[in-house]
Amino acid sequence: MKKIVLLFSALAVIVSLNSCSRGKPAAKGPDDRIYVIADSAEFESLRAAVDSVFGKIIYTPQPEKTFELVRRDFSELDKLKESRNIIVIAPLNSTSNVANYVNQILDENVKNGVRAGRDFVFNKYNLWAEDQLVMILTSADVSLLKAKLRQNSASLLEMFRKASVKKLFNSLYMDKYENKELEAKFLREYGWVIYVQKDFQLVLDKPKDRFVWLRSLEGNDMARWIFVHWIDNASPDFLNADSITKERNRLTEKYLKPAGAGNYVKMTDEYKTTSEVNFHNKYALLTQGLWEMSDKSMGGPFVNYTLFDDKTKRIYMLDGSIYAPKYLKKNLIRQLDVLLQSFMTEKEMDPRKKAELLK
Repeated sequence: MKKIVLLFSALAVIVSLNSCSRGKPAAKGPDDRIYVIADSAEFESLRAAVDSVFGKIIYTPQPEKTFELVRRDFSELDKLKESRNIIVIAPLNSTSNVANYVNQILDENVKNGVRAGRDFVFNKYNLWAEDQLVMILTSADVSLLKAKLRQNSASLLEMFRKASVKKLFNSLYMDKYENKELEAKFLREYGWVIYVQKDFQLVLDKPKDRFVWLRSLEGNDMARWIFVHWIDNASPDFLNADSITKERNRLTEKYLKPAGAGNYVKMTDEYKTTSEVNFHNKYALLTQGLWEMSDKSMGGPFVNYTLFDDKTKRIYMLDGSIYAPKYLKKNLIRQLDVLLQSFMTEKEMDPRKKAELLK
């Protein structure tokens, strides 16, 4: 089986420094904005690399940046200390104010690791505010820093994405809006659970095909849906882009189609990406892209996690899609992403939560 990609990935040497958040103010600002503290001249050289990592374009199908990047001078750091997402970036060999700051906060042993190319990213969680991520990015010089950014782009983006998901889940989760009856049904009958908001209805439940489809309709111009599919007695060899595309298209052609119509949902090849991610300490493939009806009458973005659970020997496919032609969809698909990441198997559940659902 492929090596599990952890949040602090083997793709990059990560030092995570957690700070106590008691008594600190709540972080401010949009979840999808990152303030970049960088010297103006140095940033001109680093801009393309930084933007390619954190400003990655999501096609929904309108192009929307994953994160909005706002560069600020070091002199503005104090007034930005309560911001939700901050990057401080500079090479060690620079004499800029940002580089001086980085050199001051890292001890000599750590800087030796940076100069040797072992370390380059340091995270501080809740440093100046709660629900905050401050990322320090540094290397021996600008050229090495650009190379490190490009070599580790997926894992760096995933760190901010995970922090955003955690914050968003805390804001979405409300006990009074939770459909515990459906959650208990899935747990009792199938051995897994996913957070279900009360505006989601169970549209299809197909035990023989191990397929569950949930949908939320908001008028005629917005729909959200999630499906969960699992394969028993499976092999981790299934975890490749071709198998995922083939299986997803098989399921959507069979089940995701208007009543009485000949057309159906399928995945488009345009803008499709597949990346390795950590899903609750399991190796998973994250597929993002666009879906469309076979007659091209409708379409929108989707997000899909496919993973292998070694304890149950199951492949799980967790999939969320949006139809919202009148709206920007980045934040809508991010909300579905959060719901998908609430998925867990029975063995992963807190015993108290399990007992509460099944009582």
